[in-house]
Amino acid sequence: MDRSKILEVIRQYDRNSITIATLGSHSALNILRGAKDEGFKTICLCREKERIIYESFGVADEILGLRDYPDLLKKSMQEELVEKNAILIPHGSFNAYIGNLDELIVPVFGNRMLMAWEVDREKQRKWLLDAGLTLPKTFERPEDIDGLAIVKYPGAKGGMGYFLASNSGEFYEKAKQMVENGLIGAEEIENAHIQEYIVGANVYFSFFYSPMLGRVELIAVDRRYEASVDGLGRIPAEQQLKVDIMPTYTVIGNFPVVLRESLLAQAIKAARSVVDVSKQIAHPGMVGPFCLEAVFDENARMVVFEISARIVAGSNVGIPASPYSYVLFGEPMYMGRRIAREIRIASEKDMLEEVVY
Repeated sequence: MDRSKILEVIRQYDRNSITIATLGSHSALNILRGAKDEGFKTICLCREKERIIYESFGVADEILGLRDYPDLLKKSMQEELVEKNAILIPHGSFNAYIGNLDELIVPVFGNRMLMAWEVDREKQRKWLLDAGLTLPKTFERPEDIDGLAIVKYPGAKGGMGYFLASNSGEFYEKAKQMVENGLIGAEEIENAHIQEYIVGANVYFSFFYSPMLGRVELIAVDRRYEASVDGLGRIPAEQQLKVDIMPTYTVIGNFPVVLRESLLAQAIKAARSVVDVSKQIAHPGMVGPFCLEAVFDENARMVVFEISARIVAGSNVGIPASPYSYVLFGEPMYMGRRIAREIRIASEKDMLEEVVY
């Protein structure tokens, strides 16, 4: 989508009547609550089976029904959103269930081109390497695996179907089992991303880049609660061996994390570098939330294995404030509210064009 077309749409909006909209999934409660805290009207676009969530929490002023997520791209739906001066806040479900946003004329907060880089593992790796970050090595083919590796797939899969393998035979055996269990499709195995597994403590940093203030902000830090790998510790080793459990990494939830303060320097430097490179990738570069997914090894060295160029579900642990956002703002602040605050500042300064694509 040519960004100039999006800017034409946003210039027609009534700046005094902006509505915040998102898909009813992933981090919608976070986004919609934040919008209301900053005084915006809100719209939730959701399927019937999720409607009960958004009715129960009362954060959506209006709920628009979808048969399925791609209905967002229907001409009538887009026209209704534009008529309501809506700005869409993207999250993981946009990547997982809609994918290409080229048909979307509704202004999106953030940079949809960077979201496209996020789901392309090779482009994502180039982005992080150009930023000077330390990454795990990758294996082009299963036959190249020469140590413990983790197998992932394109897009925002929430860890579903991920598995560990230490050689090609183990790769093919486990891949077959994952397909048979219905966790992934055979075509996903062909596009699998095989990455060195770094033993250490996984940490997920939710950052925000503010074009209005010209700074990178650390909003929250979390780690994931994953099934079934996090449940294995409850089963004695003797029973694990008898039933031949193969751990999976489907994300069930998130825990807040407060990091050793001295380690924050590595994360903040990495975030600033990622933002600098993003401006070379796609104008105007990073806007709003992004996440660096990292692991700290036994030497407290940070290795970054992934980036998400939008709000992540782990930021939900920061509602109504994380230690980091509170120290920075001195008031309750979380990712959904931080997004809405940036839109409000941009609207007041007549600079909405700077924060949408």
